[in-house]
Amino acid sequence: MKKPELLAPAGDWRMLTTAIHSGADAVYFGLDKLSMRANAKNFTLQELPEIVKYCHDNNVDAHLTLNTIVYDDELSDLDEIIPIAKKSGIDMIICWDMSVIEKAIEYDVPFCVSTQASISNTSSAKMYKRLGAKRIVLAREVTLEKLKEIKSQVDIEIEAFVHGAMCVAVSGRCFLSHHIFDKSANRGECLQPCRYEYEITAVQGGHKFILGEDYVMSPEDMCTIEFIDQLIEAGVSSFKIEGRKRSPEYISKVVSTYRKAIDMYFEGNLTKEIQSEMWNELRKVYNRGFSPGFYFGKPNGEHFTESAGSQATTKKQYVGKVLNYYKKSSIVHILLEAGDLRIGDEIYIIGDTTGVVEHKIESMMKDELFIDTATKKDEITFKLEADIRPRDQIYRIIYI
Repeated sequence: MKKPELLAPAGDWRMLTTAIHSGADAVYFGLDKLSMRANAKNFTLQELPEIVKYCHDNNVDAHLTLNTIVYDDELSDLDEIIPIAKKSGIDMIICWDMSVIEKAIEYDVPFCVSTQASISNTSSAKMYKRLGAKRIVLAREVTLEKLKEIKSQVDIEIEAFVHGAMCVAVSGRCFLSHHIFDKSANRGECLQPCRYEYEITAVQGGHKFILGEDYVMSPEDMCTIEFIDQLIEAGVSSFKIEGRKRSPEYISKVVSTYRKAIDMYFEGNLTKEIQSEMWNELRKVYNRGFSPGFYFGKPNGEHFTESAGSQATTKKQYVGKVLNYYKKSSIVHILLEAGDLRIGDEIYIIGDTTGVVEHKIESMMKDELFIDTATKKDEITFKLEADIRPRDQIYRIIYI
């Protein structure tokens, strides 16, 4: 059985380096045009060769998302983007608009058909294979049993979402944001009004009521860690993590956790107890609650979020920055600019090149003396074996 690819999102350089350092086999990212995450920072076309080179230098594949609908006045953009992507050595383009597929075929660039195409049956899968698709992402509404059936009848790679935000619309094709704000989800501009709290107003009397206890248009996030073994055994080629607009620590935690799960499965060490522990680890970073999605049938009413924001069990608080890192002795020298640090505290060290390093303070020194607590304006040192850099930011992890 072949080990599946772990595919991670990258919305900027910090997320890109974090994904790679956390164990991703491949990353997917968009440009400032034709991306389904137009509100993410994204990258410029001029950066594309550098991005691909950085990925390949780290033995990671680079996947470019061109997955919005495309209008006539944007066809010339494809003739600009795709040749540069090919010359840069892009490993795959993720798309679903037939104009992008046509150009990918014309320029002989491997392509993956996005979930927006709502591929839900063997006939559709075979049609895209005949067109030349290397890989397809099935509709998010496809069950695990249906995925197995399609895989058994069509010799094509299947990429499947394993973690991240779910949308109440069919494969994410929603018009609510377009109707309310003139910002179309199908153009990567979604402002997610489905996540809001709503109230109803009586026509007579004007009495107002909150619409139930649940956010009835806001599904919980997908989490498959407790049945990741079943997805591996189903023959999924690529495990895709959603989240190009989420934080670096989210990328670090989610990618590293799924990396461990996949590796432990193939080592024969993945147990239900470990999977349960991993589920709790994943709850520490941004999430709206967890759901198995559609893998075991239609989600019931229990799988809507209970609040508008995150249900993460931790949050981060900025405390300072790295002044220096002494590689030979593995000593970090930091300045506290806000808040305190104590022995036993857990921290994130985050930087554009560093990515995310998580560390627990076991000991620290000030003025060459061991201390238990450091306060604002203190310069302290502690031992840490990691590749970090001056000006990296330090955050204390707070358990909620």
